[in-house]
Amino acid sequence: MACHNGKMVIYLVFRITPAMLCQKKHLFSMPYHPIRFFRCLVFFLIPSVFFSNRPLQAQEKFVPPPAKLITSFPFTVFTGGVILIRACVGDFPDSLNFILDTGSGGISLDSATCQRLKIVSLPSDKTILGIAGVRQVKFIYNETLHLPGLRVDSLNFHVNDYDILSSVYGEKVDGIIGYSFFSRFIVQINYDSSKVYVYSKGTFKYPKGGHLLKPVIASLPIQGATVRDGETIDARFYFDTGAGLCMLLSSDFVNDSSVFDPKRKFFKTQAQGLGGKANMTLTTLKEVRLGPYRFRKVPTYVFDDDYNVTSYPNLGGLLGNDILRRFNVTLNYDRREIFLFPNSHYRDQFDYSYTGLGIYWLEGEIRVGDVMPDSPAEKAGLKLDDVVIAVNNNFSNNIQVYKNILQSVGEKVKLIIKRDGDLQEHVMRVKSIL
Repeated sequence: MACHNGKMVIYLVFRITPAMLCQKKHLFSMPYHPIRFFRCLVFFLIPSVFFSNRPLQAQEKFVPPPAKLITSFPFTVFTGGVILIRACVGDFPDSLNFILDTGSGGISLDSATCQRLKIVSLPSDKTILGIAGVRQVKFIYNETLHLPGLRVDSLNFHVNDYDILSSVYGEKVDGIIGYSFFSRFIVQINYDSSKVYVYSKGTFKYPKGGHLLKPVIASLPIQGATVRDGETIDARFYFDTGAGLCMLLSSDFVNDSSVFDPKRKFFKTQAQGLGGKANMTLTTLKEVRLGPYRFRKVPTYVFDDDYNVTSYPNLGGLLGNDILRRFNVTLNYDRREIFLFPNSHYRDQFDYSYTGLGIYWLEGEIRVGDVMPDSPAEKAGLKLDDVVIAVNNNFSNNIQVYKNILQSVGEKVKLIIKRDGDLQEHVMRVKSIL
């Protein structure tokens, strides 16, 4: 039996010998003696090791070479933690702005940027899906991305219109870098140093004190998390560094799971993404748990996912970068791993402000683009297309600065606007969603 099945030999020995011992009997009809018994046991076990058809544990194990640091470069953080980096495309010397986005299944360029640089794109039958619609896209094939200290070849860029993103952040967004880049390297996003570190694929030692996630990664990483309010629900979500919010849930998931307390208040608002704007409501979840990390009173957007961007019922929505920026994140797509290390922003206060006001950068001016019904903005008398000249006597014309000022919960904010050529002053009290 030992020659064919090592397990059977061990089983027989221990099955038989206790009975023999109890009867003062022995193996091979010899007087019982502990030393002789041990020798018999060894006699049976040795063949099971040497003749078993099951291989031994590997004495030699092939492992990938250690990952090596290739380059590092700085990034800028926008509202909600969205990351902007600088890079060049092909032989064009102009440095372009790219959002680093795990929520992108490829890599892309803005259509206006392609026109400006006279980059030729080719028609395709492929479409992309955004929160506000579906679009058929053109492609630029076999192009090169130049990052500081790194050249990435053989990339197929799809072309999309990112005017809405440029107007939201007040900076020209020339493209989005997603899976096509992340799948080739180990990428570490460090919010303490405001740098991206790029490593070659290989064995990688994560620092102590963090937590290793094992997401599903096809083109977009999908991570399990727990949300708690009226009910406690375990679900899966997109892990999306390109989303400038904490959490986004589909209304189908919310209704079917009954996750929210029935007494929870919802505030009407809008959010922007691929495809344009989408109507949403804003509230808070009592708790969001990601691995061992717990966040309480988390601002959460809910929307009617008409195009099923969130892939319900497989997923509940997405985890955005206003949560993820609280960690230094290592993306190791090759090993299907994401490592989280809490950083200096881990305990930053969430943004609980509500104004119902949407402002956008358009042709060198900051204009009012959204005024939600019965919101502080409407009550303050603000209207669509008002040009914002100053907020609290800040005349910087910087939309990121103005948005930060408008997050001052409970305070009265003074806006100087221009309407029909006349300057007006409006005072708005910033409301809390808590």
